[in-house]
Amino acid sequence: MSIVCGIPLLECVYCLACARWAWKRCLHSAGHDSETWGVASADEFEPVPRLCRYILANYEDDLDNPRHALPGLEAVNPRWVVRKKTYRDTHRRAPPYLIYLDHDHCDIVVAVRGLNLAKESDYAVLLDNSLGKRKFDGGYVHNGLLKAAGWVLDAECDILRELVEKHSNYTLTFAGHSLGSGVAAMLAMVVVQNRDKLGNVERKRIRCFAIAPARCMSLNLAVRYADIINSVVLQDDFLPRTATPLEDIFKSLFCLPCLLCLRCMRDTCIPEEVKLKDPRRLYAPGRLYHIVERKPFRFGRYPPVVRTAVPVDGRFEHIVLSCNATSDHAIIWIEKEAQRALDMMFDKEQIMEIPAKQRMERQETLAKEHREEHKAALRRAVTLSVPDAFSPTAYGTFDEKTSEAEDDSQSSSTRSRQRMSWNELIERIFEKDESGHMVLRKSTSNS
Repeated sequence: MSIVCGIPLLECVYCLACARWAWKRCLHSAGHDSETWGVASADEFEPVPRLCRYILANYEDDLDNPRHALPGLEAVNPRWVVRKKTYRDTHRRAPPYLIYLDHDHCDIVVAVRGLNLAKESDYAVLLDNSLGKRKFDGGYVHNGLLKAAGWVLDAECDILRELVEKHSNYTLTFAGHSLGSGVAAMLAMVVVQNRDKLGNVERKRIRCFAIAPARCMSLNLAVRYADIINSVVLQDDFLPRTATPLEDIFKSLFCLPCLLCLRCMRDTCIPEEVKLKDPRRLYAPGRLYHIVERKPFRFGRYPPVVRTAVPVDGRFEHIVLSCNATSDHAIIWIEKEAQRALDMMFDKEQIMEIPAKQRMERQETLAKEHREEHKAALRRAVTLSVPDAFSPTAYGTFDEKTSEAEDDSQSSSTRSRQRMSWNELIERIFEKDESGHMVLRKSTSNS
């Protein structure tokens, strides 16, 4: 065609298509990822800045004289630190972490620090993975992060069980940043699957906040555990959007812009249906909170807005070509912007002057809306033919009205009553003959 007409038509069409794709790709901003999501409330977002400060405590050598203390904000109380583990204590099996007993907020917190570029053990955790290597609870997870979480649980299950049983009204929160976010998410899943190790703690008392999360679990698990796992993403952060095995990222860490650009083009060309039907593709876990503070073609930061949802498709699938893709990954920036967003939420509530009774009713309504949104996400996953996805009725995670211990005790007593009545019924129907065999009673056979 090009030779006959003397005009390279096919080449022109190809170039125009590539130019259109590149233009749309460059115009894609972080705000597009969450533009259809709802706005988060102060009650659900309140723990995020505080948990960021607990994670930062792992970077301190002396908690009595912290280097990263932020003026005017609540700091970590050294007397409430139950245990603080360093790289020497973890024996290169897991990143450093601390167990913090927060009496002010009735919370037992396990805070895991992020990646240390100078520690080979952190790279070993990240590189211990390949697609489809590790299955867990009907899905796929990152092998190295799951092993690190298992090591932490084995090392601290005794102290955690003691704290959970002693403070029965406290929540159990796992929090982490970057590498630690993956470990925290895996910890929450492992604890849910092994609640007997912590004294049969109720599922509703367990929660997780993954700050700048790594993509560590398949889509069916990410949606299924959205009732306990929450991921927080600041604007253009690259890690939750990098749909490539984590080992490829950190092998090419010093050429990260080139790698991200190539992966960006590759992943953009893959159809959405192909991504959703890949059971080994890893995603950011749980419910997502997206802090948006910049707009395209505008300079400076704007008052942050926090949007939240449990998305199935369009779950941070595209890397944002931004000069802030790596700076938005820093825990200090996330804490600062999350605190700004929370202060704005509280100021808005003070202006509205919401009474305490209405605030409690709103919290109950919010919890109900989250449950309904979670169910809708599970149904959406089934509709999109996500591998190993099931409808909400397959999981007993909604509308829990009694604790697990009460349920277990009631079920055991019910089984014992049923067993007694069944034995009585057998004795009424059958009898033993002279040889010791069970036969029907004569009265029963005649009737």
